Amino acid sequence: MKSFLACAAAVVALMGAAPVAVAADTQLRADIARDYDQRLKDLFIDFHKYPELSFRETRTAARIAKELKALGIQVTEGVGRTGVVGVLRNGEGPTVLIRADMDGLPVEEKSGLPYASTVRQVDMNGKEMPVMHACGHDVHITALLGTAKQLVARKNQWKGTVVFVAQPAEEVISGAREMLEDGLYTRFPRPNYAIGFHVSSDLPAGKVMVEPGLTYSSSDSVDIIVHGVGAHGASPHRGKDPIVIGSQIVLALQTLVSREISPLQPGVVTVGAFHSGLKHNIISDRAELQLTVRSDDQEVREQLLAGIKRIAENVGRMAGLPEDKLPEVRYSTQSTPPTVNDPEATALVRAAILDQLGAENLTTRPRTGMGAEDFAYYSQRDPKVAGVYFAVGGTPQDVLDAAEAGGPPVPAHHSPLFKITPEPAVKAGVEATTAAALTLLGKS
Repeated sequence: MKSFLACAAAVVALMGAAPVAVAADTQLRADIARDYDQRLKDLFIDFHKYPELSFRETRTAARIAKELKALGIQVTEGVGRTGVVGVLRNGEGPTVLIRADMDGLPVEEKSGLPYASTVRQVDMNGKEMPVMHACGHDVHITALLGTAKQLVARKNQWKGTVVFVAQPAEEVISGAREMLEDGLYTRFPRPNYAIGFHVSSDLPAGKVMVEPGLTYSSSDSVDIIVHGVGAHGASPHRGKDPIVIGSQIVLALQTLVSREISPLQPGVVTVGAFHSGLKHNIISDRAELQLTVRSDDQEVREQLLAGIKRIAENVGRMAGLPEDKLPEVRYSTQSTPPTVNDPEATALVRAAILDQLGAENLTTRPRTGMGAEDFAYYSQRDPKVAGVYFAVGGTPQDVLDAAEAGGPPVPAHHSPLFKITPEPAVKAGVEATTAAALTLLGKS
């Protein structure tokens, strides 16, 4: 296995820059604590109390832009619809992108927090919905602003450029792609490194987990439109029942994972919604299926997506549908490839966080599902952008211990009961991100 020193040498060769590991900085921790008491605590409460839905984050974006401008950072708003980009230049050197997602979820908050959201907002489809930060994005953007302050205050310790990204619409897996399509890597300095973190209710508050390789699965939303021929429910032979055809498609899709991809490769094809018909005795002429597809490998991802189309169309043929009425498979733009941490950059980031936070504040755990993250879009290979996405704990250890012993379960992400203990999570997020950025930028 490569040592951290060997990994650093590899990054030097790849990037043409010379990142330098930072020693533990006790002043940094004190400065973050002071900033939390004076500013970040109120920012977190404000963000949590007034969440906004995907591509509707106008209030949130305006507040982030205001805070970045107050630090003397050059700010551009409206990137990828509602995204915010802040550029901090400090001489010649590497460019590091620091990303935080900022959208909430259409969930009615029942956490019991004194600053719980009561917000309702009209979403992209014109429907009024309750809104809640049920996935911790309020922690992410608060920590982004905290990191910005620490890097501005330490400009004598690094050279290069930092690009701060407040990204919209992660919850619909669209914001990163739209920001890139709107010129994130052409209108602004293209990064050598992209870093960010996700707060986790499954990890102890204030602990950090940094792992190389795969961190999140791919995600694709797929719609299948099944065309049928309507008829009376008492005369099914006079129609083509899309509910029966759709049901056969649902069952056949399960063979993609169980019989077509290697048993050593994980994959998920879940039919999350099936809509058809309006009355007991009417055979509909249409059914709609909504799928989520997950994988950890791009080749497997492509195999699953192609298999869905093949199965849907051929089940239609088996049912006797004409070619112009075969099931339609529609692939949504709400998709992302797997998020894979660059091994050399991850070694540098982990070493920096280890030095700054200490071994007692680094943790690890096995993956518990096939969650997805559109941070994957920031890691590109031509030319190389080395991505590192890590996790920061948000639940006190005693609460986790009580749940493990059979007590109240810790509310999961996207639950109306979800809550994060903000102080240790925000502080650790700022400290880890600042230490990582200083290392990747290199000391002057």
